[in-house]
Amino acid sequence: MPTARTFPEDKQINDVDDLIRSFERLGYVTDRALATAVYLVIKLGKPLLIEGHAGLGKTEVAKVLAAMLGTRLIRLQCYEGLDVNSAVYEWNYQKQLLAIKIEEKIERTVEEKEKHIFSKEFLLERPLLQSILAEEASPVLLIDEIDRADEPFEAFLLELLSDFQITVPEMGTIQAKHVPYVILTSNRTRELSDALKRRSLYHWIDYPSLEKEMKIVRAKLPGIEEELGSQVVRFVQAVRQLDLAKPPGVTETLDCAQSAMSLGKHRLDAQTVEETLGCVTKSMEDGAKLKAAGIEKMLS
Repeated sequence: MPTARTFPEDKQINDVDDLIRSFERLGYVTDRALATAVYLVIKLGKPLLIEGHAGLGKTEVAKVLAAMLGTRLIRLQCYEGLDVNSAVYEWNYQKQLLAIKIEEKIERTVEEKEKHIFSKEFLLERPLLQSILAEEASPVLLIDEIDRADEPFEAFLLELLSDFQITVPEMGTIQAKHVPYVILTSNRTRELSDALKRRSLYHWIDYPSLEKEMKIVRAKLPGIEEELGSQVVRFVQAVRQLDLAKPPGVTETLDCAQSAMSLGKHRLDAQTVEETLGCVTKSMEDGAKLKAAGIEKMLS
């Protein structure tokens, strides 16, 4: 059976309020619903699927959780065509061939030679297997943008998410020594399977309220002038009301604010927006829609 999760006494999280304070000390502003979901990941040992638009801090949840617990972050970035060799394990074929040549002169049975060739010595561990083989403490396993992976790979994950084990045909089933804290993120470019959702807790991250986004800007950019920060947040919130292909997330808000600061601006005006338009819009079409809506009007 997998070993129970343990972490140092000074990292103990007793309740949701503890977690909120710990996250905020690390610069992540969270609401109670998300904090409760993360707290349950720690207490129940279940994976957490976080969905939401791009740029809203889904990936950052796993990074901050790892920092809070003082444990290792293992990240698997998903993409179309992701396979077992890239995500779980691969055999070091060159090293195996060399070992086969060396063993030609050694008196061993075929079974003994095969067992040696397919031992851990020749195994290249990829993120999922690394999370299972963690020796000292439970790592945080981030499976980022799972919606970009193919459905067969999503199905492969079910064994890991259910039993925290991975089967390597040549070696058998490997169980987690320390059950990882699993965070999955999705931008919802496709619908995920019911089987995956049943194995996970779920949280939807929406665009933040005006007050929360201002708090995020102050936390991430402590040197920003109050007026400039307020103007940037109000402007980006207005831009989100437009019919854009890619509405700006919190990442774009921070980019816009930091760019204005870097340019020595004390307030956000139409010229500054024009100069930093690429921080907020990510396509020619969205940029044109923003200009057509009237930058001056949106700033007011």
